[in-house]
Amino acid sequence: MTSAGLYDVIGRRRDVRAEFTGAPIDPEALDRILGAAHTAPSVGMSQPWDFVLVRDQRTRKAFHTHVLGERRVFQDSLDGERAQTFTTIKIEGILESTVGIVVTYDPTRAGPAVLGRHTNPEAGLYSVCLAIENLWLAATAEGLGVGWVSFFREPFLRELLGIPATIRPIAWLCVGPVTSLQVTPDLERHGWRSPAPLSSVVHYEQYDSARA
Repeated sequence: MTSAGLYDVIGRRRDVRAEFTGAPIDPEALDRILGAAHTAPSVGMSQPWDFVLVRDQRTRKAFHTHVLGERRVFQDSLDGERAQTFTTIKIEGILESTVGIVVTYDPTRAGPAVLGRHTNPEAGLYSVCLAIENLWLAATAEGLGVGWVSFFREPFLRELLGIPATIRPIAWLCVGPVTSLQVTPDLERHGWRSPAPLSSVVHYEQYDSARA
């Protein structure tokens, strides 16, 4: 891929909710995007992630019900116009997507002495997020959509999938073919939030608190 191709994929990546078709994913393409995730950089080369592929409809329906419950909890915390805006936003594609990929974090991976983590215990979690980003960009390059579902309680998902108590479920990713990728991100289209310009987040030499 050329540098222009890479920037194109980054620009086209979207958090997909409503555009999934449910069509099958080519097994080789799925292997490639999982391989891209597994080659992400990780602190101390710990590779502290695992990927749980969920296709079972009963499991997905149970998770969907849980997520809708958490959506109601969040909506009940909103007032006025904000609450009205939120009613128009779809937050997941759990049942419409082809497969759910649950990405987990194992803080015990590679032993207690993980090179580079002694000053920052959360570096392992950051590594998992890099794996998710690799997966997301690779899926976009393959013409697939990805949607990150975050409206869940970790204990629920841990019990649903039989995840050991020492391991954290970080993301449920809805993955599959899509009709298209939106040109404008959903939250911007629905008027929830607009992206900040690059100039507002770049600082020189020291943090400019006045800008923040």
